[in-house]
Amino acid sequence: MTQQNTSYQGNKIRLYLGSALLFTGMTLSLFIVSPLILLAIPLSFSVRYKIAGIWVRFVLWLSKACCGLDYEVEGLEHINPNQATIVLSKHQSAWETIAFRHILPMQAVLLKRSLLWLPVWGWAMATLKPIAIDRENQRAALRKLLDQGTAFLNEGLWLVVFPEGTRTAPGEIRKFSAGGALLAQNSGYPVIFIAHNAGHYWPRYSFLKYPGTIKVKISPPHETKGRKAADINLEASQWIAQAMKEMEPES
Repeated sequence: MTQQNTSYQGNKIRLYLGSALLFTGMTLSLFIVSPLILLAIPLSFSVRYKIAGIWVRFVLWLSKACCGLDYEVEGLEHINPNQATIVLSKHQSAWETIAFRHILPMQAVLLKRSLLWLPVWGWAMATLKPIAIDRENQRAALRKLLDQGTAFLNEGLWLVVFPEGTRTAPGEIRKFSAGGALLAQNSGYPVIFIAHNAGHYWPRYSFLKYPGTIKVKISPPHETKGRKAADINLEASQWIAQAMKEMEPES
C-alpha cells in the first residue's frame, strides 16, 4: 500500500514532476554505475566502493534539485573513521540506506538476500561486501551476521544494522531484534545509534518524495566490552526513541 504525506499543501504538479525526475534519474544512472562496479571486480573493494559512492552523491544531489529534499546531520563529531563501529539505526525509508553510504565511513550492510538477485544492480551490490541473510532462517541469519560481521569489523569496516528489521512508518515503534547487539557483545566493537525522520519526506512504499530537510542525529560511541546484548539493545532503543520524539515537532 502506498503511503502519502496527507499534510502536504504545496504544488502537486511540481511534487509529481520532481518525484518522476528523481525516479528516472536514479534508475537510468543505476544502469550506468552498476556495470562499472561489475567491471571493477578485478580491482580492490575500495575502488568498487568509490564507484558506488558516485551514484550515492548523485542521488542526494538529484533529491535536492528535483524534490527540494535536503538533510542535516547532528553529531558528526562522534564519527571516527579510524575506528570500526557498529551502527544501530532507525529504519523508515530507502533514503537512509543510500545516504548512510555518504554520511558514514566505508561500511558493510546487513540486508535481505533476495535483493542480490535483482539483475545488474543486485549483482553489483553483491560485490560491496553485504551481509545477505535469509529472514526465513533466523538461526542461520544470526550466525552469518556474527561471523561475517566480526570479520568485516576486523577489516576496519563499519557495519550498519537496522534492528527493527523492516521500514517503519513515522511514529511506529517495533521491537529491536538482538542481532546487532549480540554482534557488539561478542566482538567488543563500539556502537553508535542513529535516529532520523526520513519517513516524513521519503515515505516507505511511496513514489512521491516531499520537500524539506531530513534530520539525522548520531549518538556518541558507546563501549560494549563486558556488556550484555540485552543492555546494549535497551540503551539503543531508548536513545533512538527519545531522539525521535525530539524530532517530531519539527517534522
